Amino acid sequence: MDFEVWPEAIELGHLFADQGYELALVGGPVRDLLLRRPSHDLDFCTSARPEEFEPILHKWGQGFWDMGRKFGTLGALRRRPDGTEVKVEVTTYRSDTYEPDSRKPEVNYGDSLEGDLSRRDFTVNAMALRVPDLEFVDPFGGTNDLAKQVLRTPVDPRQSFDDDPLRMMRAVRFVAQLGFRIAPETAEALSDMTERITIVSAERVRDELTKLLLSEHPHEGVESLVDSGLADYVLPEVPALQLEIDEHHRHKDVYEHSLMVLDRAVALETGPDGPVPAPDLTLRLAALLHDIGKPATRRFESGGKVSFHHHDVVGAKMARKRLKALRFDHHLIEDVCDLIAMHLRFHGYVDERWSDAAVRRYAKETGSLFERLNRLTRADATTRNQRKAQVFSAAMDELEDRVRELKQREDLDAIRPDLDGQQIMEILGLAPGPMVGKAYKHMLDYRLDQGPVDEQVARAELESWWAQQQ
Repeated sequence: MDFEVWPEAIELGHLFADQGYELALVGGPVRDLLLRRPSHDLDFCTSARPEEFEPILHKWGQGFWDMGRKFGTLGALRRRPDGTEVKVEVTTYRSDTYEPDSRKPEVNYGDSLEGDLSRRDFTVNAMALRVPDLEFVDPFGGTNDLAKQVLRTPVDPRQSFDDDPLRMMRAVRFVAQLGFRIAPETAEALSDMTERITIVSAERVRDELTKLLLSEHPHEGVESLVDSGLADYVLPEVPALQLEIDEHHRHKDVYEHSLMVLDRAVALETGPDGPVPAPDLTLRLAALLHDIGKPATRRFESGGKVSFHHHDVVGAKMARKRLKALRFDHHLIEDVCDLIAMHLRFHGYVDERWSDAAVRRYAKETGSLFERLNRLTRADATTRNQRKAQVFSAAMDELEDRVRELKQREDLDAIRPDLDGQQIMEILGLAPGPMVGKAYKHMLDYRLDQGPVDEQVARAELESWWAQQQ
């Protein structure tokens, strides 16, 4: 077959063969080799036991790890002269068995490469390349499925998903990563067995969802997640967006709108040196979830109108609960929820141009999320009315220009009151306590409204405010 194999893989194959062991490159690296996709982490399987091939890995690499030893897996790292790294993981042939209420296998060593491949998730990942002689092994028709861009399990899909339900999440993730479709019999089994995903840890589900969203085709991955029924257990707020459209079509299909916003947000990500480098998980999660508060806030008003008052606030609370349940990082959760809570903030600007004070406050309050929020806001403007779209885009351009101009004059990220806490206590004769905090907040608001002033003006403002508190 016409492909160029990593020289490190060939070298490692020779080292194993010299000791009388079989070694084969397996799984994703073989698939990506055929697809001409880059792959930096190489997975192998071998006839040798861990204690037998551990010395080989120590000899081959400059780094070594054995966290997967109980599963028959050891890893090593090789640094190339150009500074890039090649990571390898080698696993003894396996033939696992599973308990019905657990996806953790009882590890049994196997005795053949073909037997090991039969326990893989999909046929396109059940191909192997023996090294160093480069014999291609494809017992389940993976190359055919690869050509057809189909995801199919090597064994009966019900057995495969019953053994390891996380494979269902991997199926929809590969739809997003590779742009493949799930074979009909595999899709049917997946839809029938979605409840099995509940035995998988939240962390594992989160990791697959993250890979899905960071992929080249997140829209298709989310659609597959919803259409299969998996989202009902993993991310139920998204299928809940499929509200019935009223007969007069006075409001958008919120689910389709959210997928469109996701697409538009992805398109607005930047290169590695830009303010929002692609792929950006925070922006993509916020785009997907920004309207999840709408079903709970939908009201039918007089005249056939539909409203979703405060769906931004409600949606942020719902997103926080779901992302916590999925064990996402605390800082990411806060950023995503802040974006959802603020995603309507800009809309008033279109109707009435903000003062410098309002622009300063917007820039200060959005802080490090300013660039992401602007991209989310632009992505959310999905109107088909070209005039409205142009007015909205021009207003966004103007706001961003004004913020840039203000930042050149002031350090908006580091704005503080013109009087610090110690000065406030001295001027008002206060001891530390709640009133100092109130005074500080007032002076911060004053600073945001007025811009920087000298100490005498700030002092007069503080004394005027204090007189009103008496």
